[in-house]
Amino acid sequence: MNPSALILLVVAFGFLYFVLVRPQKRRQMSQQQMLRGLKEGDEVVTAAGIYGEVTGFEEDDVLVRIAPEVEVKVARRAIGAIVSRPEETDGVTADEPVTAPEPQTAEEREDLQDPHGPGRTDS
Repeated sequence: MNPSALILLVVAFGFLYFVLVRPQKRRQMSQQQMLRGLKEGDEVVTAAGIYGEVTGFEEDDVLVRIAPEVEVKVARRAIGAIVSRPEETDGVTADEPVTAPEPQTAEEREDLQDPHGPGRTDS
């Protein structure tokens, strides 16, 4: 095997390590830290997309309240993320949809462009 092929092979493995392996390890570490920092009262979303509040712990399981008087036991590793509480911004909460203004009709657009005002035509 010639030296340039060996160098190319080493560079290829190094590239794959930095592109695939290292980011995956970093994600696993951050997931483990999140699960270690989990505490009662945290709002979480499971890997299945169920939102709820942590109410307790049992060995490798987490008790999550998903509705009033409805509590489910979820594997700790099935917790996908801790959800931050919605913050008020200008009277709009994160649960409220943000809507765009109503589109103008053709007549309204023409009235805005007409230098003589609405409804006037000089022919």
